Amino acid sequence: MTQQVPVDDRAETGIEIPEENVFEIAPDVAYRRLALANIVLVGQPQGVGARWVLIDAGLPGTAGIIARTAAARFTGASPPAAIILTHGHFDHVGALRTLAERWDVPVYAHPLEMPYLDGRSAYPPPDPGVGGGIFSRMSTLFPRAPVDVSRWLRPLPDDGSVPHMPGFRWLHTSGHAAGHVSFFRDADRLLIAGDAFITTAQESAYAVTVQAPELHGPPMYFTHDWQAAATSVRALAALEPEIAVCGHGRAMRGEKMRLGLHRLANEFEAVAVPHGGRYVAHPARPQDGSAYPGT
Repeated sequence: MTQQVPVDDRAETGIEIPEENVFEIAPDVAYRRLALANIVLVGQPQGVGARWVLIDAGLPGTAGIIARTAAARFTGASPPAAIILTHGHFDHVGALRTLAERWDVPVYAHPLEMPYLDGRSAYPPPDPGVGGGIFSRMSTLFPRAPVDVSRWLRPLPDDGSVPHMPGFRWLHTSGHAAGHVSFFRDADRLLIAGDAFITTAQESAYAVTVQAPELHGPPMYFTHDWQAAATSVRALAALEPEIAVCGHGRAMRGEKMRLGLHRLANEFEAVAVPHGGRYVAHPARPQDGSAYPGT
């Protein structure tokens, strides 16, 4: 079972997200649910000056919540050693520019995500007709413009290592986004999957609210290459993770999770790929996004 980590949650936006949305899944790994998406904090909470890393940066307006979560876990929390991104969709980089300016630390991402993080290109359009839920129908309203953190932006190392996260390696798990990555630690088989797969039906407002843990493919409305997404899920299932925390939904662990992940991998085309979606037969290409003004 995951273990709750208490934290003060008052935000300057007036948003309150209850304490039970913060969970420790390993002595040096905790995650926090921020409305629609999770952030992950990696590092031993060893008091003032502890070295730590933030993975992903939530929705717009959550910078204060993220900073307070870190301060509670790391006793005052000096800036992290780095911010590391699974990908650049709006619900994972909403507070990124604010935090990068506040902390002045490197931001690492896969090179294929760079155009969406240095102001050059918008993401390809969403697919509002898939999934059948309210979030799918609303997806045309979600931001897809790039953020610009070029001053702090760095590519992940070619050797698969993860800066400031000893023992972890990154894996290119494209499909949901061209430069999507996941992180795996062999020692305890802990997987930070991002949106390669998730543990809630993100298209449904009811499922997002209830958060009953169950394995799903990536959020349908923002997935642009379903063949690549299937390959990525199969690669992650082959790792036989013991613990998995995703970009959406609760962390899961143990044999039940692995069986569900293998079932998802084996039946991906039947259970995860939408019928008739705009990107099912024709994956998005880089030019399907748009150059942004000033680039």
